[in-house]
Amino acid sequence: MGRVTQVVDCREAMGMGKGGGIAQRGTISECRYPDVIVVGMSPGRRHVTKPVCDITSALRQQGIEYSVSTLVLNAGSGVPPDAPNIAGGVLGAYFGLTEKEIAQIEKHRIAILHHGNVRSHVVHKVRFILQACDIRAIVVSQSPVDFEDFAKEGVKTALVMPPPDKIRTRGTVMAIVSGVTRGQTPTREKMADVIHAVMRLIKTKE
Repeated sequence: MGRVTQVVDCREAMGMGKGGGIAQRGTISECRYPDVIVVGMSPGRRHVTKPVCDITSALRQQGIEYSVSTLVLNAGSGVPPDAPNIAGGVLGAYFGLTEKEIAQIEKHRIAILHHGNVRSHVVHKVRFILQACDIRAIVVSQSPVDFEDFAKEGVKTALVMPPPDKIRTRGTVMAIVSGVTRGQTPTREKMADVIHAVMRLIKTKE
């Protein structure tokens, strides 16, 4: 019928909520060929994974010759332990990565990083991931951020680079799509921005 079938391993553990529809923390849905990985926050009252699922589905529906995986982080809330004291400190657990999560991210060619609505949190979470992972990244957030925000924290970016002695990351922020509201389906315009950024990076050499 002219259709292409993709086999996806959707869960490493039982989902959360009615019907198990929301992925638990520490789970990954993998495709056969590791091209793009969408990294989402741990699920909870404030950290909603919904935009990640929408982005993943939209990318898979494009019929382009690449595969998309989804990773819900085990410790995806809060800020990294080495971040400066923000707004009087952090309630609850710190943001972090396991060795397994680092390996899962690094086996892909591109990472889409979704980290919510708090601007300073977004910057430090992306910086922490790209310190550990040598990968090209597309940042998706609700709050507005720019390349200079990341460069000020030592993150390598496609448009603004930190001074050589201030670089803290192995990976690089290649594109930013802000205005994607957590817990809601992204608009067509924002989805198109994400798809365009992925297609552009897929077609360029590492």
